[in-house]
Amino acid sequence: MFSCPIQIRMSDLDPFDHVNNGAQCNLFDYGRSQYFENHFKKEINWLTFDFVLVHVELDFKKPVKIHDKIVCETEAYEVGHTSFKMRQYLKNAVTDEILTVCHSVIVCIDREKNIPKEISDDQKLMFGFNS
Repeated sequence: MFSCPIQIRMSDLDPFDHVNNGAQCNLFDYGRSQYFENHFKKEINWLTFDFVLVHVELDFKKPVKIHDKIVCETEAYEVGHTSFKMRQYLKNAVTDEILTVCHSVIVCIDREKNIPKEISDDQKLMFGFNS
């Protein structure tokens, strides 16, 4: 599973000193972007990238606090013809405790026609799927 460190900012906090639910979505976006750049072995141009997020659901297990040392773990699983599923965890880097779980669906799109297109065998291999 791919892992990257997450920096909590003051602007991420709600009035209860927890990282706001919406801010946690942004943290998962960051983890997902780092995952893609790691797997494609290059900096991604997001204006031309063929994969888009079409579904996301979050389960908030425990509050994330400002001084928590956090990592975002990300993995792709269950590939189809035009999409695959991802699961991500915000975890306490010290205790390894899962704080928030994210499940998402990513679709490969034809940007000119704005319709789904098949994920290539090479792309599947980059994500660790057998073609």
